[in-house]
Amino acid sequence: MTHASSTIEIPSHGDVPNHVAIIMDGNGRWAKRRRLPRIAGHKRGVEAVRATVKACAEHGVGFLTLFAFSSENWRRPREEVALLMQLFIAALENEVQKLHRNGIRLKLIGDLSRFDPKIQSLIAEGERLTAANRGLTLTIAANYGGRWDILQALSRLARERPQAVAAGVNESDLAPLLSMNYAPEPDLFIRTGGEQRVSNFLLWQLAYTELYFTDTLWPDFDGAALEAAFASYRTRERRFGRTSDQLEQAKHGAPGRKPLPAVTDA
Repeated sequence: MTHASSTIEIPSHGDVPNHVAIIMDGNGRWAKRRRLPRIAGHKRGVEAVRATVKACAEHGVGFLTLFAFSSENWRRPREEVALLMQLFIAALENEVQKLHRNGIRLKLIGDLSRFDPKIQSLIAEGERLTAANRGLTLTIAANYGGRWDILQALSRLARERPQAVAAGVNESDLAPLLSMNYAPEPDLFIRTGGEQRVSNFLLWQLAYTELYFTDTLWPDFDGAALEAAFASYRTRERRFGRTSDQLEQAKHGAPGRKPLPAVTDA
């Protein structure tokens, strides 16, 4: 399926964002405030992921993309990175079957070649198992960077279609080669933990995304916090270059989005 680019066409949108992208920030600070090791915050963060997946599916969100591990996160202390990799393995082993039972499709984006072969195998199996599911699409960005995404797409285009590069690259050439070519651009970007930047996340795809920042640390992000983000989203004028008057005209008769099946135990 080809999705509209917000800089070429006006994508469809409603009161509920179809695609939500989240930077899950604040696990370490959550743990520090409780005098716990940082990994305790990351473990609690997995619980917040479960709750968010369930809430998004119940609201009718079609795509949820979570920034789990950036290409810059390898700079963290070696011990913390090793513990994060163990937690990643545990999550893949314990959560994929739950996702599958609830009709959720799992996708991973990023340069996965740097991960341990066991992690790569679990990722491949999880994607294979859930590939035919038609509920919420849950994307995990791991060893991902927005600049890497654009550069890998350009490199692939140069290899596969050098004539297109010589003629001058346009959006229709590059967009199908980006990591998230299967998904519409995010409607709503959420960052927890108080920081107000996108940190090399989905740089191409966030061109017209509504940005929402909250001081809530990720382990404390719950259904009420998600609803607050959605409430903020509903107040935004998504003009895509149009005037407010044009937006009002476009709103009349716009159909709502039907909710997806509720998640029971994801």
